[in-house]
Amino acid sequence: DVGHLIEAGRVAKMICAFTASPYPSKKSSLEIKEEAGEIESELVPQGTFVERIRAAGAGIGGFFTPTGVGTEIANGKESRIIDGREYILEYPLRADYAFIRAFRADTIGNLQFRLSQRNFNPIMAMAATTTIVEVEEDIVKPGGIDPDMVHTPGIVVDRVVAIPSSPRGIL
Repeated sequence: DVGHLIEAGRVAKMICAFTASPYPSKKSSLEIKEEAGEIESELVPQGTFVERIRAAGAGIGGFFTPTGVGTEIANGKESRIIDGREYILEYPLRADYAFIRAFRADTIGNLQFRLSQRNFNPIMAMAATTTIVEVEEDIVKPGGIDPDMVHTPGIVVDRVVAIPSSPRGIL
């Protein structure tokens, strides 16, 4: 839970798509620290957040989006009119580290995801300087994953760690 890191003062800047507290009547740790001037935060619409991460992984220097035009999100950002519609410039969002989870991996870091693991894990692996993956199943030899099922190539993976099974076989 990132809230523990924020409460401990281990986060200087937080870029996120929402800041809600698990309790509707209580402010989140992020909101409290931001109001006290102890942390900087940037609220980004979910789709823009994901596209900024994807742009970093693809080596794109920035992109224009209509999302956020006319709101606080656009304050201080470059804007352009394209085909009669206003857009704001967003820059890529890179990470020093990405901690992700995969269903299966091979020993050279090729990854197979399942279900919602395919939402953000592939783009985070591409956008990070160092990618560390926890794997649900056994780590297989190269070629142990059907090439059509490799969702992220090993070239962007730095470490692979198997999740130990519990005594009951439940992860």
